[in-house]
Amino acid sequence: METMALTVENLSKVYEVAKGEKNTALENVTMRIEDGEVVTIIGPSGCGKSTLLHCLGGLLPPTSGTIKVDDRLILGPDPKLAAFVFQDYSLLPWKTILDNTSIGLRFAGESKKLAHAKGMEMLALVGLTDYANAFPHQLSGGMQQRVAVARAMAMQPRMLLMDEPFGALDEQTRRHLGFEMSLMLSKSKSTVALVTHSLDEAILWADRIIVLGARPGRILSEFRIPEPRPRKLDCMREPWFNEIRGKLFSLLEAPSTALSFKTGESDTDSTELEVEHE
Repeated sequence: METMALTVENLSKVYEVAKGEKNTALENVTMRIEDGEVVTIIGPSGCGKSTLLHCLGGLLPPTSGTIKVDDRLILGPDPKLAAFVFQDYSLLPWKTILDNTSIGLRFAGESKKLAHAKGMEMLALVGLTDYANAFPHQLSGGMQQRVAVARAMAMQPRMLLMDEPFGALDEQTRRHLGFEMSLMLSKSKSTVALVTHSLDEAILWADRIIVLGARPGRILSEFRIPEPRPRKLDCMREPWFNEIRGKLFSLLEAPSTALSFKTGESDTDSTELEVEHE
């Protein structure tokens, strides 16, 4: 698979609303995602996280600014370039798990035999080969989300864009499935941008965390995680994890973010976060 670097330069997105009014969702966002990097995006509700993700994948055109993969402008959706995984699994209930996994390849013109072969390979990757002939209603929510991930990866995209993929799951399932997915994506060296409201999830998955402020969304900080991926769940008890989590809370608690997280007094006045790690 080709290497890639995604660059965003001065991205702004303005929506037209009622009575000719305009609503600025994102303003002057500049960022870069390297090949094989996992970037998590956090911020208050309504700050433009999902809008940013949709722009990265070509589902929404920017009002101004550019998005490029290497030197190629992103002007529309391309499933070979970027595949989405949403909170809603969007599986077809009348089709088997294998058919759901391979459906994107079939739409792309692949033969049923080759699409199913690739689909089985992806189901093996997410540990669901035994359920290839089952139907969605026979699987738990966590298992259905694995199918959604397998379906996205079957297209062999250069980047996975994940929008709160585990938001509908209970906390325990979310943590364990998140760890499994993080392990799998680390092994596959996938490039990932993940939107989440969970600070624990953001730290557990990420090479780097991008923090957006309240609408219009702007980047407040970029925070690099000092520990290599994949990380085990027990890292959440480590001092470095809790230090990062506390500083993110303090940043997000600032009035400019208009976020409802509650925590103690801020221990930093800066949006540039650094963690001392030995």
